Amino acid sequence: MTISLSKEATAQAIASIERYFRENMEEPIGNVAAMGLLGFLLEEIGPAIYNRAVFDVQERLQARISELDLEVHEEEFQYWRKYERPARGRK
Repeated sequence: MTISLSKEATAQAIASIERYFRENMEEPIGNVAAMGLLGFLLEEIGPAIYNRAVFDVQERLQARISELDLEVHEEEFQYWRKYERPARGRK
């Protein structure tokens, strides 16, 4: 599976990479180099991040599914109970 970004997200990521290099490295990085670095990161590291996100979602869904019976449980055979009279105390 190829991980890709929208055009807008790609432009923001490239601008962010360029800024990071300007502020934290001795030499700035050009637009083409930043695009190449972004492509490398998406292909090399992106799948690890994606897989972790899928795992986290699976864990959360499993937790919600395990609670589902508590949230939507209905007592069975309740029709006649509404007609039953409360038991009187014995004297």
